[in-house]
Amino acid sequence: IPSTKPGPRPEGGDSEGETGNPPAGWESEGQISRCRVSGVRCQGRKTKTLKPETSVFVIWNFYSFNTPLLHEVFPPTGQPDFFPQPINLKRAPMSLLSVLSSCLTVVEQSQFVRIDAAAISHLLNSKSPLEIAVPPQGPAPYHYCDGTGVTAEWIFVLDTVNHCFWPEAGSPLWTVHYGNEALSGYWALAASLKRAMDEKIPIHQAKILSTLDSQTLAHIFRGSGKIPLFEERLTNLREAGQVLMDRFKGSFIHLLEEAGGSAVELVHLLAAEFASFNDTNTYHGNKVYFFKRAQLLVQDLWTTFSGDTWGDFVDLEKLTAFADYKLPQVLRHLGIIRYEPELAERIQRLEHIPSGSPEEVEIRAATIWAVELLRQELGRCGQEVSSALLDCWLWHLGQDDTYRSLPYHRTRTIFY
Repeated sequence: IPSTKPGPRPEGGDSEGETGNPPAGWESEGQISRCRVSGVRCQGRKTKTLKPETSVFVIWNFYSFNTPLLHEVFPPTGQPDFFPQPINLKRAPMSLLSVLSSCLTVVEQSQFVRIDAAAISHLLNSKSPLEIAVPPQGPAPYHYCDGTGVTAEWIFVLDTVNHCFWPEAGSPLWTVHYGNEALSGYWALAASLKRAMDEKIPIHQAKILSTLDSQTLAHIFRGSGKIPLFEERLTNLREAGQVLMDRFKGSFIHLLEEAGGSAVELVHLLAAEFASFNDTNTYHGNKVYFFKRAQLLVQDLWTTFSGDTWGDFVDLEKLTAFADYKLPQVLRHLGIIRYEPELAERIQRLEHIPSGSPEEVEIRAATIWAVELLRQELGRCGQEVSSALLDCWLWHLGQDDTYRSLPYHRTRTIFY
């Protein structure tokens, strides 16, 4: 990565406080480290062979923040052998999301929500092995898919507005008719955006998003009733288009390329560049990270592309559960999370729980750690499964009326 602006080297270190050092043989030039190589291999992409005289510059931060954009570095033929053997940077520790660590602080101080570890043990003992049925990889129902980068761009649009579908008491449920089916919630959203593509409305293009007007979006979302938070969704889509135009050459694909095949880096990029993906809050003065839609976007790409091309991530297992309002409903039905009586009564009355309130933050943090503890216990029983796949399983359980006997908490928010 050529650079003509070397600057002072920053203090190394990733989000967990570890410092990184460049491999032996790297020459430090301020912020730049340099070596001569014959080729580089990046995050599942093909090896690129370089001319012998080519100098490859690697920004120091890429290594010191432990983001292994370069998997292997090969010494050039006929040049001084800086490296006696290829250096495999894939083994370097990667940056971690701060979701689990920040939510643990909430769980430890929680006043309104608690996790019942005994309920996890009971679930596993009563159903051993636990049948975790998740949909097969490939395009989900009502998703647009042509197998190209357009599909990845469409999924980005989908997850930009994938939040909050429940109606106010007495208001009709937003319903979209697609084909011969009447759909609501998430499936209505997916179908409406797929219908837009069917109607030759290029909703995936950044330029279209950045200038989207309310009339066009109302046409896209047309159906029975009105989608909640319409204006907020319009704002988020415009922001998405403008940021892509300003920062990523007008395409979500360039953002994916900058993430370099790292799920964690993609989540961080989304949260840093798009306000609508920066899903964080504070609890007793401490910052808490959730990144629900950013993490879900990574999972959706992996599922749609079957872990290949635009869904090829080397660190997918680092994702956590995606804290929304459906998962805690299911976990509460299973007895894994419990609310103190006053909060339980408020939720039963369908009272709004303000976004960012201690109660809401505790519900979301408990959801993430309940899934993490379930994942750990399954691992001890010989069932290895990621938190993201457990999330998918629990979410699909939540589509069954069996798990809807207790209402979910009502929080109006763009984050889930």
